[in-house]
Amino acid sequence: MKIVRFSHNDAIRYGILDDGELVVLSADPLFAGFDTTGERVPLGDVALLAPVIPRSKVVCVGRNYRDHASELGNDVPTEPLLFFKPNTSVIGPGDAIVLPPQSERVDFEGEVAAVIGRIAKNVSADDALDYVFGYTAANDVTARDLQRSDGQWARAKGFDTFCPLGPAIETDFDPAGSARVRTRVNGEERQNGPVSDMIFPLADVIAYASAAFTLLPGDVILTGTPAGVGPLVAGDTVEVDVEGLGILRNTVRSSSPM
Repeated sequence: MKIVRFSHNDAIRYGILDDGELVVLSADPLFAGFDTTGERVPLGDVALLAPVIPRSKVVCVGRNYRDHASELGNDVPTEPLLFFKPNTSVIGPGDAIVLPPQSERVDFEGEVAAVIGRIAKNVSADDALDYVFGYTAANDVTARDLQRSDGQWARAKGFDTFCPLGPAIETDFDPAGSARVRTRVNGEERQNGPVSDMIFPLADVIAYASAAFTLLPGDVILTGTPAGVGPLVAGDTVEVDVEGLGILRNTVRSSSPM
């Protein structure tokens, strides 16, 4: 089932994608289940939004693909390397990634994201995926020069617009399966890697994170990026294409009007 958050007639609503139409839900399904209003809206009549706005945090895993760690000259972590993005960094499909004036090198990082569905604290890896509501595509946009100069990643990863999510939340997806993460810039493929190449599977990441801090419904976990990351410039169109999750497409613009 693919669940979207959308704007229609000046209202923000939720729906289930069904053959080019949206079956409108009565409320946010994370908290209210899947009761419908009986209304159907053509997909072409709505504006898709980020499918979830995290209630508290976006938890990210750094260097979770061996080849990506190597391409940046970094050691492979022996434990999940966690960092946060603020929820103010989240944008949806079609929104613009804004290049901040503080940075001279902003990179794309295509990823699979998991949306937490219920409170998770000290959960085991065996049970961890039971706490996931669904999955979506993500772009862990990074000011690479600031990541290196700051020594910690809060600013480099946390600018407004640096966490595109979408286009939908898929409830039926195997985060350890054969799906591939592909990223294209202006139609040219830059990344192509299977989710099975993750060093730390999602279940282990959830267990590790929940041992430190409580995960809340609506929190998002970004699972790391395969090799092939690279820079974005104003005017680019970047697409994160995850098999089974759809294509997350965003434009790129400078911080000042072009």
